[in-house]
Amino acid sequence: MTDFLLELRSEEIPARMQDRAREDLAKLFAAELAKAGLAASDLVTYATPRRLALIARGLPAETAAVSEETKGPKASAPPQALEGFLRKTGLTRDQLVERDGVLFAVIDKPGRATADVLAEAIPAIIRAFPWPKAMRWGAQSTTMESLRWVRPLQGIVALFGDEIVPCEIAGIVSGAATVGHRFHHPGIITIGNADDYVEKLRACHVIVDQAERRQIIALGATMAARKAGLELVQDEGLLTENAGLTEFPVPLLGRFDAAFLDVPPEVIQLTARVNQKYFVCRDAAGALANAFVCTANIDASDGGAKIVEGNRKVLAARLSDAKFFYDTDLKVPLEEQAKKLDRIVFHEKLGTVADKVDRVAKLARWLVEEGIVSSAPSPLRGEGRGEGDASTGVPLDNPVQPLSPTLSPEGEREKLANQAERAARLCKADLVTGMVGEFPELQGLMGGYYAAAQGEDPQVAAAIRDHYKPVGQGDAVPTDPVTVAVSLADKLDTLMCFFAIGEKSTGSKDPFALRRASLAIIRLVLDNQLRFSLDDTLETMTDVIASGQRDDGRQDFRAELDRLLLNEIATGDAGLVWFFADRLKVQQREAGVRHDLIDAVFALGGEDDLVRLLARVHALQAFIGTEDGTNLLAGYKRAANILKKEGFGASSSPSPLRGEGRGEGQSQTPSSVSAPLPSPLPGGEREQKTLSYTPEPAEAALATALDSAEPAAAAAIEAEDFERAMAALASLRAPIDQFFETVIVNDPDAAKRAARLALLDRVRAAVHSVADFSKIEG
Repeated sequence: MTDFLLELRSEEIPARMQDRAREDLAKLFAAELAKAGLAASDLVTYATPRRLALIARGLPAETAAVSEETKGPKASAPPQALEGFLRKTGLTRDQLVERDGVLFAVIDKPGRATADVLAEAIPAIIRAFPWPKAMRWGAQSTTMESLRWVRPLQGIVALFGDEIVPCEIAGIVSGAATVGHRFHHPGIITIGNADDYVEKLRACHVIVDQAERRQIIALGATMAARKAGLELVQDEGLLTENAGLTEFPVPLLGRFDAAFLDVPPEVIQLTARVNQKYFVCRDAAGALANAFVCTANIDASDGGAKIVEGNRKVLAARLSDAKFFYDTDLKVPLEEQAKKLDRIVFHEKLGTVADKVDRVAKLARWLVEEGIVSSAPSPLRGEGRGEGDASTGVPLDNPVQPLSPTLSPEGEREKLANQAERAARLCKADLVTGMVGEFPELQGLMGGYYAAAQGEDPQVAAAIRDHYKPVGQGDAVPTDPVTVAVSLADKLDTLMCFFAIGEKSTGSKDPFALRRASLAIIRLVLDNQLRFSLDDTLETMTDVIASGQRDDGRQDFRAELDRLLLNEIATGDAGLVWFFADRLKVQQREAGVRHDLIDAVFALGGEDDLVRLLARVHALQAFIGTEDGTNLLAGYKRAANILKKEGFGASSSPSPLRGEGRGEGQSQTPSSVSAPLPSPLPGGEREQKTLSYTPEPAEAALATALDSAEPAAAAAIEAEDFERAMAALASLRAPIDQFFETVIVNDPDAAKRAARLALLDRVRAAVHSVADFSKIEG
């Protein structure tokens, strides 16, 4: 077995493309080998700014002989068909093989030298390489047939063992020669084979292994910072980028003027990272220090002093620009900046950013005035429930500031509403500032800094800073009530308005990030225990949004909302409530919550309080995982199948075998049932009604169990104690099992059959008071 080395040397490959290029090289090479029936025992790829390399280990000297078989026409086929097949295969009639009346062309192909296979594969790989961006160069670049590569290709090393694999593409001939470091060893290096490739380049100041370069930078930067009494701010993305920019990395620490620390630390870090690819450092107190770490691509004789000084001057110029933007922006109050938002179009059908700000401000105030967002915690109700009850998996307290001792609840709410509206009016003002124009990533953050510096209420400034949160799955969720109100209003406005104009996410396309907005809303609601009906709230908010829409000759926006939003919610046709249901399943999947259980609770109808819904789902999942839950589910499905076969449909009319305390989910029963089983009344008396027959003991026991379980479950659900509701259902397990073991449901006696079916319908309805078990898998 022999190893193969391929190096494709070019001018600088962008760092962001190198990892993907290594993957593509391995994939293309393996595919070309597979065509010849070859496979390497191991593939290793490397990338530096100037070269893309692959080492394939364990290749045979020759490919195995293969026999190709092509099916032809029947032996009795017309001569024309036979002649066409012979022309296609290049064989004669005598050379064909007949099996079961069908002719086959069997062609034996001898093995080929692996070097020949590789010689054909290299040009094919180069021409098929899927660079995100590529270029043409030289005299041949005037034609579309010329070679394309990420940067001009300069050399090819192709060695199978110690022998050169001869090939040529666009005038570039393969060989064994490459070059070392651009400055330390610019001369030619001759590679002997794959085994000495890495070490020969290392001797010439080229570290070809990207992982090794990352480790050198990480360790060197950390040690440089520690030597100066500082701590390096870790940045994995920047580490990878620096490794892709250097072939011989040397981390160096420098200092910048401490006066620049007056600029917000995020601005300094972003300036250093984006513009210069520098790491930053913190001091012992955790504050940003006036130090940076750059990565040189040369081992300088002066220890890097001139390199550091040059980088310091460039960084100083960048930070001077940032300080100018910051100082200039501070001179203009955010309220004045906000007036410029009417120059920015939010969407052609939704007006300007100023229009959106007006809607968000009204929504934020409304959310507070309606008590959806408040300073008071809103735990799930239920007896015996402690804070953060682990049984539901939902935090039960809203971690926000308590009511002010100097204000009445009404005064506190009015204050909170004013703060929320003020924050919403200013939350987008930083979009027109010079700093955000330079660094769009800082929107919101800079608004918070400007608001604080200009004397705005601290809660207002915090809300401006954090109203975009949570942005991603790992982002922090705001808990301050002012921030929650503005953030929730901003995202609800985006969702409702884009749904109203028909701009919904479809398949893999989500140009307005509506999925992300819905996931953020779900996290805001659950983490802050915001209690409200999603359906009712969306409908009421329609008035608020419509009132904030400017009349500029377009179709009445309220009519659009009614037609495109509310009607769809009512029918469940891709409306917002169903959109939230789908997103909730996605969001909870990572937490280990089963999607079918969410469907089971949603299917009840009317359960669109997300906090209560998820608490119910968690309790249901815990119950279904027990032996009682598994057996009850099996008994329910058996009962439901019998009822379905007999044509029992859902209805609101009472069941003859139903006891008191029933909730929703009642069912229609046959009219042939003459009277129910005796049922206990709330006062303890027994209703004196008799059946036309004497019920079986298991039949009577199930009815009695239902008489107890139904009101217990209903009371527990009303108290939002879903564990107790599950416990009430668990009491039905043994009676249901006994019923199916000893009672014949489809009795020849019509009265018995109808009464027993009605009893099973009661079981189904009792279970449906908690969740629609028909949606549960298993």
